Amino acid sequence: MTFQLAARGALVLMLTAHASPSMPQSSHPIILHAAHLLDVETGRLQTPGEVRVEGERIVAVGAAVGRGADAEIIDLGDATLMPGLIDAHVHLFLHPGDEDLQTIEESVPKRTLLAMRAARDDLLAGFTAERDMGTEGAGSADTAIRDAIDSGLIVGPRLRISGNAIDILGGHEDANHFNPAQHVLSNADYADNPGQIVEVIRRQHKEGSDFVKIYETGRDTMRDGVLRTPFQYTAAELRAAVDEAARWGGRVAVHAMGEPGTLYAAQAGVASIDHATQLSDETVRLMKAKGIFAVPTFTVFEYFATQDRPGHDERPMLEYKIREFKKQLAAGVQFAAGSDVGPFPHGSQARELELMVKYGMKPLAVLQADLLNGARLLGWDGAIGALKPGYYADIVAVPGSPLEDITVVERVSFVMKGGVVERRDAKP
Repeated sequence: MTFQLAARGALVLMLTAHASPSMPQSSHPIILHAAHLLDVETGRLQTPGEVRVEGERIVAVGAAVGRGADAEIIDLGDATLMPGLIDAHVHLFLHPGDEDLQTIEESVPKRTLLAMRAARDDLLAGFTAERDMGTEGAGSADTAIRDAIDSGLIVGPRLRISGNAIDILGGHEDANHFNPAQHVLSNADYADNPGQIVEVIRRQHKEGSDFVKIYETGRDTMRDGVLRTPFQYTAAELRAAVDEAARWGGRVAVHAMGEPGTLYAAQAGVASIDHATQLSDETVRLMKAKGIFAVPTFTVFEYFATQDRPGHDERPMLEYKIREFKKQLAAGVQFAAGSDVGPFPHGSQARELELMVKYGMKPLAVLQADLLNGARLLGWDGAIGALKPGYYADIVAVPGSPLEDITVVERVSFVMKGGVVERRDAKP
């Protein structure tokens, strides 16, 4: 056996072991006890708090729940129980580093192994449900990740997946700055008219997609302190995507930084406008009327604004985004929480909730955006996002109260997903 083959085998074994479930679902009831329990719908802290779990579901919640002789008691001490976190905008197939180069230099099998690790890191950080917003050139490889998680082969969050995003020729994710003679592939699937959009969506759904991700704007530039970003699809073209996705029960999410692309997305009736840095009054009106969520993704903007990259100063973009976010907040825009994790390290994206508070939202409003709106956006309303009987037992514990200090969500000490304990620190 060559050294390279041995190394590859070791890598596979390492990642598989690293991703294996920590323990099987319990055959007996589990009682989680902690100093506090958060009712995210009302903002009330139950003191003390208990949750009774049977199988993969919650069966009782309160200050004290029925125990019985066969129940296992897990005492989490002076912690707060709350629903598992939701990230509505992740990239499991990306990691820190030059995005264009990693999608060219790393094979899809290697990227899939790295996505396994990313999924585990996100779960152990408390994110029990996520929406993977495009594999960036890895096609439907996220189908394998989702299905492996669902079957218990590896551990990770509940996933909604899109496969590749959809983009125009020469669009936001095309290989525009490479030598054309090398025929470098796009990080997305091409579709230049409604017929092609429908064809691509059908192929992606055949390969396992749950929803559709479309690039609607780019490239972005700041001129005279204002964001400029060309649109890629008209409202009619986006409507073709929305109608096709709806045919099989799916929805459309768009990468849209600013006008007029954000307006076209709202007119078409997409489920979410991700990044949503610039929204006109008419766009906001339509979003409110149609129940369209804005997903700000502050964390990725902060990450790039703090990177020392010659010729790339992202601070003006972040400052502009903060100003616009405050206007959107005052106008009553509905938000969901998504970090765009991938370009920055997986497992660190709870920073998004802290930034949403920093830039104007109350902690409870951010938690409701993350958990209640996130559950609706992912299509799991009534199943995740709250600690209620009948919901999946997706539960985390944090030190102290997230209503008083939102940063506690960055210090998760216990994670349960579907009744399986995935993380339990020795001293929560």
